[in-house]
Amino acid sequence: MTDNATDKARYSTPASRPIYIRHLDVTDRSDYLLYAALALLPVDGTVLGWYMPFWTPISPWLLMLYTALNWRLIPQVYRRFRTFFLFPLLLVALSSFGWFTVAFHPLPALWSLLGIGGALACLASLGIAVTIKHLDWRQMIRIILIAYWFAFAVGVVQFLSIKLDITFVRDWFSDLMSREYITADSAWGGNRPQFLFAEPSYIGMHLYGVLLPLMWLMRRRDRIYARRLRDLIIVFAAGSIIMGAGVRIILDTGVALVIAIIVDTDFKNHKQARLAWGTFGVMAVAGVAVALLNSRIRAILAQGPLLGDDSTSARISQTMTPLVALIKHPANLLLGFGSGNIVEANRQGTTAAYAILNGPDAKVPWWVWKSLTPTNVFTMSSYTSFITEFGLIGFIVLVSIILRHITRQHAWSKTTTCWLILTAYLYLQFEGYAFYVIPLLIWTSPKIEGRC
Repeated sequence: MTDNATDKARYSTPASRPIYIRHLDVTDRSDYLLYAALALLPVDGTVLGWYMPFWTPISPWLLMLYTALNWRLIPQVYRRFRTFFLFPLLLVALSSFGWFTVAFHPLPALWSLLGIGGALACLASLGIAVTIKHLDWRQMIRIILIAYWFAFAVGVVQFLSIKLDITFVRDWFSDLMSREYITADSAWGGNRPQFLFAEPSYIGMHLYGVLLPLMWLMRRRDRIYARRLRDLIIVFAAGSIIMGAGVRIILDTGVALVIAIIVDTDFKNHKQARLAWGTFGVMAVAGVAVALLNSRIRAILAQGPLLGDDSTSARISQTMTPLVALIKHPANLLLGFGSGNIVEANRQGTTAAYAILNGPDAKVPWWVWKSLTPTNVFTMSSYTSFITEFGLIGFIVLVSIILRHITRQHAWSKTTTCWLILTAYLYLQFEGYAFYVIPLLIWTSPKIEGRC
């Protein structure tokens, strides 16, 4: 990342770490965009953001602008991440097959490719700001801590407005959020705090895709910041569960806790191993208790995911429909339907998917067909979206270059392996290409164990 002397100076740990910020470390005015992007990381579901499929973030656009303003430094970043910057050319080439043989929808195609660009902008911004400009990473961590504590406070205010029936507060947040979950009559499942996220199910993406890896990164560099990140994660996760934000945060927390225990446990040490296995046992008992106490989980267990919960049923349907179309069209399974053409896959897979989910004699309601437009179709899974648009070839190449990058950086360790598994899990129910988990993994994994 930097030379050894600079690293030693930057990673030294004084007695205290103020969470406030007196002044920002900048080399030019464009750096303010980076700090704004960090401050707005949790703000991805408001009407202030620019639409991407199923979320309205602000930070990816700021990171793209930051990268553009620092275009002179891009060649230095490009040399290290050349394969990733060339990868979109493959996606365009794969998409051309679907564009010529199926359809071409300009706006959804642009959204999809901009999502890829947003991920690359996040990767490039880290390289420009930290590796090249040597901006103070402590200030970045402070801004992130403040931003997510503020997001949690927003969720508490939303929760209190729901429980105390403070109408004007609920109405204000209802108008602020692009797709609101706060009012009782919300079409998406109301009376739930959603913080500043596009929906409550994205809580785990932020806690365990962004904050947890940063905590791992800080463990050997700054124990105080690592502890503050840990405290934030615990409070945010526990608060979300207590306030009834949703089912997914319960599942995400369980998975993340198992992985975190594995990362921190030396299983060759019998005492640590016994403690870990004992913790897993307590978690299993707690999981059963939560399942019995949570009405949505009880309904899913009693009636199955299709009948027990509308949200789960919708997710299964949204994921299954394009996959059915891919199976029916082997060429598209390999090459994809093309960027922006998820709607075409849905149109070709809806009848078969509806029959699988609702019985062979069930007919697809007219409103289902009417709802299939190029600009409103979503899958809620990055795997489904990516393979539908770019095929198995695009997906296999992406996984290969990520694994190859980690190998070339000599970054394989238990932490990196567990982080990779956690990343793979998180994207099962999140389709935003521009989200920060994968860029953070690519850029940070060599640094988790102190390698640069």
